[in-house]
Amino acid sequence: MSLQKKPLKTRPVSKVTFRLPPEAAGEADKVTLVGDFNNWDPQATPMQRLSSGEFKATLDLERGRKYQFRYLIEDMVWENDWEADDYVASDVGNCENCVVMV
Repeated sequence: MSLQKKPLKTRPVSKVTFRLPPEAAGEADKVTLVGDFNNWDPQATPMQRLSSGEFKATLDLERGRKYQFRYLIEDMVWENDWEADDYVASDVGNCENCVVMV
């Protein structure tokens, strides 16, 4: 599973873990998580590369919201999450953004 959500009991947020599998990341050394939660800043949320070749990032996101996001590989290639909650047409280019519902 590429998206894991865990609601926190003490705050109105959920810990959301994003995972990009090695099949999608290929031989990449750098992947960043880009979306509504970081104003689509390609430098704001670098993902950690695990020994399995998978990339991972965990964020605290406000519950009751939807966030659009994508993965940016090596600052050049955009990749969608294959198990996102939904997909919506992007305002930029001829593509879709992933949606996570928290």
